[in-house]
Amino acid sequence: MATNRRPAPARAGEQGTRVALPAAPAHDGEKPAPASGARTAPPPAPLSVDALLPADMAAKAEAIGVRKAGLPAVDLFVLALLAGAFIALGALFATVAGTGFTGSGWPMGVQRLLMGLSFCLGLILVVVGGAELFTGNNLIVMAWAGGRVRTTMLLRNWAIVYVGNLVGAVVTAALVFGGRQYTFGGGLTGLQALSMAESKGALGFVQALALGILCNGLVCLAVWLTYSARSTSDKILAILFPITAFVAAGFEHSVANMYFFPYAMMVKAWAPASFWESIGKTAADYPHISWNGFLLNMLPVTIGNIIGGSLLVGGIYWWVYLRKRPKTTTS
Repeated sequence: MATNRRPAPARAGEQGTRVALPAAPAHDGEKPAPASGARTAPPPAPLSVDALLPADMAAKAEAIGVRKAGLPAVDLFVLALLAGAFIALGALFATVAGTGFTGSGWPMGVQRLLMGLSFCLGLILVVVGGAELFTGNNLIVMAWAGGRVRTTMLLRNWAIVYVGNLVGAVVTAALVFGGRQYTFGGGLTGLQALSMAESKGALGFVQALALGILCNGLVCLAVWLTYSARSTSDKILAILFPITAFVAAGFEHSVANMYFFPYAMMVKAWAPASFWESIGKTAADYPHISWNGFLLNMLPVTIGNIIGGSLLVGGIYWWVYLRKRPKTTTS
C-alpha cells in the first residue's frame, strides 16, 4: 500500500531547487502585486494640450524641413499639384466674396476683410489636408542653415514644388473657366476676377517685390504658428489672422497669382460677346492681363516671397533658436 511522503527539507549547505509559489489571488478591484525583483513600467507622461514654445517650434520646423527635402520627386510633385489647386480654390472663394462691392457704399476694408477670411481656405487645406506649397516651403531654410539639408536638396524641393503649384493652379483655373463661373451674378464674378488681375499686372517691379516680401512674411508666420499646434482647430486658428491680414492689405502671393492671371487671361481671350456686354467692358480695357503682365508680376513677387519667408521668418528664427547647435554635415 503506497503512502504519500513529503520531500525532506534541504539541509544546510545543500543546493536545492527553488519552486516559485503562485501569488495570492487579488481581491476584486485590486491589481496583483508584482513578483519580487520584477521591473515596473514608469507611469505614462501626462497628456499636454499646451501649445509648443518657440524653441520647440524651431526644432519641429527643422525636422519637417528635413522630411520635406527628402521626399521622392513624384510624391513631391503630386502634393505640389494639390497645393496649387487648394490655393486656387481659396483665391476663387476670395474672388466671389469680394464681388458686388463696387458702387455699393460699403467701405473697401469690409470687402478686403471678407476676401481675406475666404482665402484662408487655401492654406487650411494645404496644412491640414497635407500638400506642398512653395511659399510655405521657404521655411526649409531652417534645416538648410543648420547643415541638415544640402543646397541642392533645397533648390530641388523649391523647383519641383513651384512647377507643381503652377500646374495645379492653372488646371483649377481651366476647370473654373469651363464651368462658366465668370458669368455668375450677371457677369460680376468675371468682372471682379478681371479687375484683380489687371491691378496686379499694373504693379511696378519694386512695388511687387515689396508686396511679395510682406506677403510671405505673413504666410510663413502662419505656417510657423501651426508648428505650435496640438490639434486641427489650433492649426486653423493659427492660420486665420495672418492670412486674412495679407489678403486684406493687398500683398502679393506668387502661387495665388498662378490662378488669378491664367483665369483672367482665359476670360479675356475666350469669354463670349454676351459676357462683355453684361459688364459693359471690352477686352481692351485690360491691357495688363497678358503673358507679359503675368511674367513681369511673377518674377518680383516670387523673389519677394523667398526673401520674406526664408530670410525674415525662417532665417531669423533659426538664428535665435538653432544657430548655437553644432551643424550636421549632410552626406
